[in-house]
Amino acid sequence: QVQLVESGGGLVQAGGSLRLACVASGNIFRVNAMGWYRQAPGKQRELVAVISSGGGTHYADSVQGRFTISRDNAKNTVYLQMNSLKPEDTGVYFCNVDNPLRRVAWGQGTQVTVSS
Repeated sequence: QVQLVESGGGLVQAGGSLRLACVASGNIFRVNAMGWYRQAPGKQRELVAVISSGGGTHYADSVQGRFTISRDNAKNTVYLQMNSLKPEDTGVYFCNVDNPLRRVAWGQGTQVTVSS
């Protein structure tokens, strides 16, 4: 059974940076686009960024130009570099397969808190 383990979150001041990592226990990265998602308190989970198996990327308008998604298939790891963080970026960040028909069980996520 594939497991996803997110890490790298923390408390940071507005304008700061964090780098998140997501490691999968199984080989799900090779053929799948992977996404980072976040869930703010009281809100639904939303897509933040996606990276295809070939390295193409797509970002939500709210993070375009500030966040960078990347992947290392040899390490079964997808990263999210977050710069110029804003209080509205606060939430729990998760990774998973982009295609909802291929998704695996969600991990516990990693908490990101941006103070103003």
